[in-house]
Amino acid sequence: MKLVDHVVRSFKVAKVFRENTDKINSIDFSPSGDTLISCSEDDQIVIYDCEKGTQMRTVNSKKYGVDLIHFTHAKNTAVHSSTKVDDTIRYLSLHDNKYIRYFPGHTKKVVSLCISPVEDTFLSGSLDKTLRLWDLRSPNCQGLMHLSGRPVAAYDPEGLIFAAGVNSESIKLYDLRSFDKGPFITFKLSQEKECDWTGLKFSRDGKTILISTNGSIIRLIDAFHGTPMQTFTGHLNNKGIPIEASFSPDSQFVFSGSTDGRVHVWNADTGYKVCVLNADHPAPVQCVQFNPKYMMLASACTNMAFWLPTADENA
Repeated sequence: MKLVDHVVRSFKVAKVFRENTDKINSIDFSPSGDTLISCSEDDQIVIYDCEKGTQMRTVNSKKYGVDLIHFTHAKNTAVHSSTKVDDTIRYLSLHDNKYIRYFPGHTKKVVSLCISPVEDTFLSGSLDKTLRLWDLRSPNCQGLMHLSGRPVAAYDPEGLIFAAGVNSESIKLYDLRSFDKGPFITFKLSQEKECDWTGLKFSRDGKTILISTNGSIIRLIDAFHGTPMQTFTGHLNNKGIPIEASFSPDSQFVFSGSTDGRVHVWNADTGYKVCVLNADHPAPVQCVQFNPKYMMLASACTNMAFWLPTADENA
């Protein structure tokens, strides 16, 4: 089925899960789209089956807390940042709830974590103003970049380059094979006055970069030249939380949560607001992602909602 405006507008909540007692702070689909993992400020990791629309398993991380959770390429494993004890990143085997490896190094809160789309490496950025490159097979940092401010990071879809957003005003692109030589290009944008950048994402076609913030603004820039393309507004964020913005898999639509519990959708090419989806979320929606393989959307506040379309492309 093709994603077009009226199909997007037809999305309705098909299932709501109320497993968590505190807000869900991070979600991630497996590359196959079969499963979704979430973590919450109640220190729980919950894994969902997307095909059946059921909860599969809950794993507790009471000792270290959990944030920024991501599936790795190996089955039943994930990496996450910590919210207690220290700022070590942890590699977790989900089926037996055992840690495979720790990645120590950051001295302040980790605010950005992303997995390479093609290999067992990942990037982390911290309030200690560093960006670190890791290999899942080694506890030692493989690369370290000192930056001038708070970093956010993302891999491009091919896993050949990565983008680092620094100080909410510039985006630096690095070649993974020679990142130690510094960025091969830097895009300077106007400094955000009202908010901080809290996330970067490349579109699946690699042509654009989406910048999420902790304010009520989302930016879209050209990935090759850094030129601003769209500014998406109209969603509420009066709590200063890092609301996630996401692309649809075809790069045509941008989705975002809001503090009023609704999901906003824009056309990525025109900047036009397609619709506002009402989920009856009782609290701010911090996480929204589209399934990479199936026609399904997930949004999360304290509850997790699975959305499905009620119209088809020919309707």
